[in-house]
Amino acid sequence: MFARAVAEARKPHWYEAGEVPDTIDGRFAMLVTVCALVTVRLEKGGEAGDLASAALTERFIEAMDAEHRELGLNDPGLGRRVRKLVGTLERRVDGWRAATAGEREWGELVQTSLYGSAAPSDSALDHSVRALRDLWARLANTPQQRLVKGDF
Repeated sequence: MFARAVAEARKPHWYEAGEVPDTIDGRFAMLVTVCALVTVRLEKGGEAGDLASAALTERFIEAMDAEHRELGLNDPGLGRRVRKLVGTLERRVDGWRAATAGEREWGELVQTSLYGSAAPSDSALDHSVRALRDLWARLANTPQQRLVKGDF
């Protein structure tokens, strides 16, 4: 499931038409956004969904730890940095939970989730909003068993 989220976050259209910066920070923003949407969908699957959501979060933590070590950031502050990244995931989950429930505007959340304080072009923002809505529709229509296997 995490591997599928990574594959989704690496699709070129996010960085080309969507103008998400093709940097470490931009790729992280894309990955954490996709993982947040998958988590929100998994939560709708009852106890099994909660277990799968926890497994996805654990795999996210493992990946962030490994990536930071690979970047040479294996120092006493590594745990603190990884916790900060997990906090980012938690905030994104909260935001996407609200957006998918119709309680928050998608465009605003896409702006903050993918671009931060940078201002993408209107066409890039529109592309990302449409693509994330399409991803959400795919996730929402994927049976739980297939979703857990990363088939979405």
